[in-house]
Amino acid sequence: MDLFPLYNSLRITAIATTAAFALGLLAAYAVLRLPRVVKGICDSILTIPLVLPPTVIGYFILVTLAPRSAFGAKLMEWFSVTITMRWYAAVIAVAIVAFPFVYRTARGAFESFDQNLLDAGRTLGLSEKFIFFRILLPNCKHGIIAGTVIAFARGLGEYGATSMVCGYISGKTATVSTSVAFFWQINREDMAFYWVMINLAVSVVFMVLINIFNQPKVRG
Repeated sequence: MDLFPLYNSLRITAIATTAAFALGLLAAYAVLRLPRVVKGICDSILTIPLVLPPTVIGYFILVTLAPRSAFGAKLMEWFSVTITMRWYAAVIAVAIVAFPFVYRTARGAFESFDQNLLDAGRTLGLSEKFIFFRILLPNCKHGIIAGTVIAFARGLGEYGATSMVCGYISGKTATVSTSVAFFWQINREDMAFYWVMINLAVSVVFMVLINIFNQPKVRG
């Protein structure tokens, strides 16, 4: 049995979630300190992927990075690189889809933390880097991990944007989700069901492992 779609899905989702994790945390921390009005504007912009259909996200990626676009044409001319219809195009799509889940949960966790403690650290001369990595992140890790799990699960099941930017090419761009759609369209219900079960099993195993890891330690 060809397991490339599973490998490709995990590869794409892992890279995309890592990118969404880093960018989401930085964005959440940056927005946290903004004035209320500016914060609301930034919040609306950064969470737009939550309400946009995945196909619209795929469309924007195509018009930006496809070889016929201005930027895509320059990439082809300067580096002989084509982004779309490659597996790494799906990384961009999944990262955009997953980003708001990390951002929103991280921002909520940051805002629930006592801001007076952060201000006290600044008064004592602690750097923003120290405050972020040594004070804020450790105390907000449960919310951040929860957001990352949701982002990973959402990315693993992404179909709309992924199918638009990289399609289904067996052994090259196929993912679990696009495999389900492909086999269903060619009336291979057995293979479609197989990949549905694979997706479900991976999601359940991942969620169980994260929940075990996220359990608070009991001190005797």
